[in-house]
Amino acid sequence: MQRIKIIAEIAQAHDGSLGILHSYIDALSDAGVDAIKFQTHIAEAESSEYEQFRVNFSYVDKTRFDYWKRMEFSLDQWKEIKAHCDSKGIEFMSSPFSNLAVDWLEEVGITQYKIGSGEVSNLLLLERIAKTHKPVILSSGLSDWAELEQAIEFLKEKEAEVSVLQCTTAYPCPPEKWGLNMIQELKDKFKLTTGYSDHSGTPTACISAASMGAEILEFHVVFDKRMFGPDASSSLTIDEVKYMVQAVRQIEIAKNNPLQKELSASHSELKIMFGKSLAINKDLKNGHILTVDDLEGKKPGDKGIPAKDFKSVVGKKLKVDKNKWEFLKHEELEK
Repeated sequence: MQRIKIIAEIAQAHDGSLGILHSYIDALSDAGVDAIKFQTHIAEAESSEYEQFRVNFSYVDKTRFDYWKRMEFSLDQWKEIKAHCDSKGIEFMSSPFSNLAVDWLEEVGITQYKIGSGEVSNLLLLERIAKTHKPVILSSGLSDWAELEQAIEFLKEKEAEVSVLQCTTAYPCPPEKWGLNMIQELKDKFKLTTGYSDHSGTPTACISAASMGAEILEFHVVFDKRMFGPDASSSLTIDEVKYMVQAVRQIEIAKNNPLQKELSASHSELKIMFGKSLAINKDLKNGHILTVDDLEGKKPGDKGIPAKDFKSVVGKKLKVDKNKWEFLKHEELEK
């Protein structure tokens, strides 16, 4: 089993603040994630005055275009962000939303692209990304089977290395819409590395996805779910990320170490320790014919007759006197 790739998405949780963004890198490096994913927005290249808010959450931005403008960083700032990730030993990832953003990310030195749900049908963008010959992770949230298959075939024809993520585009996403069953369905249909992109706001979804075969996990991160922004309620806190990462790594260990039902030596010792042997629950005289009401099972399990064999002594006659709570032995019974 390959190591599950754990990707923490900052997205817009920085709210346009470069300082807050760098704080996320520091915090997530301690949480044990493999990669931090950003979103590279260049307002003029990707948006217009006609774009509507998905959720009209902003007290600051009059239009969606204004919001993307405020979320921008310069090319030099992106290079600094990448350098910070490198210094922490964390992979820098980003989702581009324009061809210009791809050009910038190439200059920054990105090694893998993540395609957001809304861009899966943007073949113009996929064409530009395919030309980079970098691996691509597709999120399936806003795609039906036909659209997803079209995007995958488009990239494979250009010899791109493709992975796909089960994703439900709901913020936050309730358990009945997690679609964990789709992880195996996507694997069976496309024969690709398959993972799970989470918007639930709880570590449970990713932990469950890991146990069900997800090879990539992606989730949004926020310092506090009461923070300003469209994804805050759908995100994990840093402490939740730490808990989730530990749980996923434990699942990996368990899956990589399948147990056999045959008892090991240590189990045999425990079986004796917790096992029961037949004993007498009252004083009995020589010649007494044993009934089930005379018997008790007492630890340990190696003191004569196993408690599981009680039927073999019922109806047998004692050859000796027995004191209450003494263990019973075969040689003390008439054959």
